[in-house]
Amino acid sequence: MKRFRFNQQEIVFAVFALLFLVFSIFLNGFLTADNMLTLLQNVAVLGILGLAMAIVVIGRGIDISLIAALAVPPGLVLQMVQNGHSLPFSLVTAVLLTIAFGLVNGWLIAYAEVPSLFATLASGLLLAGLGQAVLFQLDVVQWSAGMNGFERLGQGTILGIPTSIVMFAIACIVVAFLLRQTRWGAYIYAIGDNPYAARVTGIPSRPIIVLQYVVAALIGCFAGLVMAASVNSMPTRIFNSTLIYDVILVVVLGGIGLSGGRGGVLNVIIGTLLIGTMLNGMTIMDISYAGQNLIKGVVLLLAVITDSFLNPRNEETAQQGDI
Repeated sequence: MKRFRFNQQEIVFAVFALLFLVFSIFLNGFLTADNMLTLLQNVAVLGILGLAMAIVVIGRGIDISLIAALAVPPGLVLQMVQNGHSLPFSLVTAVLLTIAFGLVNGWLIAYAEVPSLFATLASGLLLAGLGQAVLFQLDVVQWSAGMNGFERLGQGTILGIPTSIVMFAIACIVVAFLLRQTRWGAYIYAIGDNPYAARVTGIPSRPIIVLQYVVAALIGCFAGLVMAASVNSMPTRIFNSTLIYDVILVVVLGGIGLSGGRGGVLNVIIGTLLIGTMLNGMTIMDISYAGQNLIKGVVLLLAVITDSFLNPRNEETAQQGDI
């Protein structure tokens, strides 16, 4: 089974390479400098969000509120600077809001024992509603003079590599280190593989679950800052888009099992390459929004069905209603 899952990664990467080649040859405007820059920027944000979702899914949960974390705290930074506050103060305020949001998610799931699907759905709606009703004056928060210099986070290049991709690479290194080289990461895999056994062996399951959602929220906020710096604004209504399904596609197609305890950063990178290329190609082909959703829905359904066969839950690890 492990060998087959390794081959799954190879197959997904091969599909990406084939798709990229076909689009490059037959799709006008795909292999251009401007489109490659757009593709890389979109892939970077999608990949960073995929890392956040991966941490939660490996720990046997799911976080539907990631897009709210992407939109609201970074939008608050732009709004506060626009209103005359300093950039450092605005960033600290946004980070504190993000940490509080992650703590609420983690407490609801770990201590109140609300299934993560429903807890994060409700908290995401709450945060998005707070932003639209109280924090933001317009749906699109514009860049202001006080943000000058911060756009380097998402624009420009470092040694010829787009800055957004460098940010994605840094996020990958940090998350890989946390998951593979720290005790906290080992606890996440143990909880995801068998939460009851992890608790019996003395692993502090509830605090670790809370920490998962705090870290995921912070990574989502970081992705939002990169996106805002890339386009010099924050379209706060992005919460109403289907971006969260793209993030789930990245994780599942990349090979991170929804049953928990499996996968890593490499899976996120592979899934991001495939989904990012597919979405970019559909946009250039002018496939309607409804048509794109239909295609993504079919792909996601096939990915979930495949995951259920590759990573089945046995009697020891099954847990009804855990997401």
